[in-house]
Amino acid sequence: MPDSILSPREIRRYSRQIMLPEIGITGQEKLKQARVLVIGAGGLGCPLLQYLAAAGIGTLAIAEFDTVNETNLQRQVLYGSDDVGKLKSIIATNRVETINNFIKTQRINLKIDTSNSLRILKDFDIIVDATDNLMARYIINDSCVILGKPMVHGAIYKYEGQVSVFNYLGGPTYRCYNPLINGKDFMNPQPAEVGLFGVLPGITGSLMANEVIKIITKTGKILSGKVLLFNIYNYSFNSLEVAVIPENHKINFKPYASSTDQ
Repeated sequence: MPDSILSPREIRRYSRQIMLPEIGITGQEKLKQARVLVIGAGGLGCPLLQYLAAAGIGTLAIAEFDTVNETNLQRQVLYGSDDVGKLKSIIATNRVETINNFIKTQRINLKIDTSNSLRILKDFDIIVDATDNLMARYIINDSCVILGKPMVHGAIYKYEGQVSVFNYLGGPTYRCYNPLINGKDFMNPQPAEVGLFGVLPGITGSLMANEVIKIITKTGKILSGKVLLFNIYNYSFNSLEVAVIPENHKINFKPYASSTDQ
């Protein structure tokens, strides 16, 4: 197609996806023009990044500050034994570039906190929360609300996963789903404390990538106003309705307040 922004090689590469009438050339061009930021390159981020890169997301940014630990290797499939001790942001970016050399990558090797979130998130169309830290989710959510960006969210625990899309076209925000209780200390249970089934983040991250692609191409039903809850131990799948709380769209957020760890 002479008027397409896709090269003949790209059209050939994505041909199976382009064949889908819901995607077509137009949808593939939208993917090429999209700018997506994935925050976290751990268990959820690894499958997310692979499928988004393979799908042809034009600009794929990775925000991650951690290094590879040997205990990560059971589930974080972008990394291998030789990567232990190295920065995840560097290894993940390099691996993503080998998956698809038609896309652009951007490496952000730092914590997303209240001092930098607005500056970093403003340049992207979709923000993906692939973190494992509750307070980071509130910072990402609040920044998305202020900037008018959709937030694709996923979380995992033992055999259980959840996926949703927040702040999409006026839909519920993360705070509508999970209000922050002031003064309540909360610590996320870590895999070292409770265990984690290795394939769970792969399934959850793939579902998150699915939502990103659907948002960009405007296909299918978006998980806005619903949280998909599933358990791969007993194969139960449920969805939880989330109502909009209007005041949660009016964030009083100070971008240069004290920082909070991701």
